Amino acid sequence: MAKNTWRIVTRGTDGELLIRDFDSPEPLLKTHVQVGIDDCSTDLELRGAPVFRSLVGPMPEGSDVIRYETPEVFECLTKEWALPKAPRRRIRKPAATSNVSSPAADPPAAE
Repeated sequence: MAKNTWRIVTRGTDGELLIRDFDSPEPLLKTHVQVGIDDCSTDLELRGAPVFRSLVGPMPEGSDVIRYETPEVFECLTKEWALPKAPRRRIRKPAATSNVSSPAADPPAAE
C-alpha cells in the first residue's frame, strides 16, 4: 500500500504535540528546505522521500503515513520510549471474611 499521508509533529507553546497532515509533500517543500532524499530506509516505500532541514525523518507510521518530527519532539518521544516500563504490580484482594464466628468473639452465655 502506498503511503499517501505526510505528517509533521511539532510541539506547541503550551507543550502539546501539534500534528499536521498533508496529502502530498508539496506544502512541506514550500515551508522547509529539502537537503536530500532518503535512500537507506528499511521501509522501501520511504526510499526517495525528501529529507528536510530541521526535521527528523522520514519515518513510517502505520501503513500509509510518512512522519517527520522536530528534533525536540524526536528527542522527547525517544526518551519516553526508552524508559523502562514500571513492572505491573499485582494487587491482592483481601481474603473474604467468613460468617463463622470464633469462640473468643461470642459473648458469654448467660447462666
